Amino acid sequence: MNEKEAVVFPGMGPSNFAAVGRFMVLDPFARRRIAIADKVLGYSLLDRFYEADDDYAECVQVAFMVNSVALADRAAAEGGMRADVCAGPSFGQKAAAYWAGSMDFADVVRMTAELARCEREYFAVQHTDVVTHSFVRVPEDRFQEYLDTLTVRGQWYDVSGRLDRGFLMLSIDASRLDELKQAISDMGGYSMYTMRPPVHAAIFDGLRRRAEETVFTRYSIEAPQIPVIADQDGRLVTTAEGMREMLLDTFDRPIDWPAVVAGLLTEGVKKMFITGPENLFRRVECTRRNFDVVNVDPKSALRALLTPA
Repeated sequence: MNEKEAVVFPGMGPSNFAAVGRFMVLDPFARRRIAIADKVLGYSLLDRFYEADDDYAECVQVAFMVNSVALADRAAAEGGMRADVCAGPSFGQKAAAYWAGSMDFADVVRMTAELARCEREYFAVQHTDVVTHSFVRVPEDRFQEYLDTLTVRGQWYDVSGRLDRGFLMLSIDASRLDELKQAISDMGGYSMYTMRPPVHAAIFDGLRRRAEETVFTRYSIEAPQIPVIADQDGRLVTTAEGMREMLLDTFDRPIDWPAVVAGLLTEGVKKMFITGPENLFRRVECTRRNFDVVNVDPKSALRALLTPA
């Protein structure tokens, strides 16, 4: 099997104007994408992003997606990237849907904004007491024992993501967050961040239905032109229905990055371009162990722009 390359659009992490604004202003690939976004949105993305004070505001989500695609543009034009396979864990699905040829870029911009509004409206009244907490370095057998005690006590939880061995995302009632953090610490683990609104849990099936009925019905989703690895279980997506299902699954199914890694390896991928303003997926052991990883982020792009030829 020939060695293949993959482009991976990362899940959304902290990204504000102070961190990526200079890239968005100076990079020609970003400027071209922003111009399209401005027309679609009917407002200046840069202006809204500059003023944003919410990590998951509509404009912040659109900016993250736009930047991820612009960085892939740069990798393809100047970094020698050829994308034989595509993946987009969690929020990265949106950029992946465009890059794989399943959706028009303008439609992805519009859909990203509409889904952001849909989620905000949903979580304003539903599951207001739920958070998703991420953490690393927990012994999985001991952590399973902790989950078993929650089950015995009749307390709800849902694993929202597995990123590597001992690296998980757990959705839980916010009133038990301190208890969870203490349990993680007692096991020798390390708490990372807590997401509000929460993500990727079966109880959010109502959000899935709302998104499907009020947003997805307005968009055409075609079969991908390059294979896509689904972030829920590593399955190969090659049909329009498969793409639509993957995009909807993000609301109520957990992400499984090790399964994505396994799917990429099955496809013969040896080199991975991670295009986006993040520092997570490129750092986990299962990524570094299996691939030659090329990180294409705003900082590296700015260095290329500002370094004299």
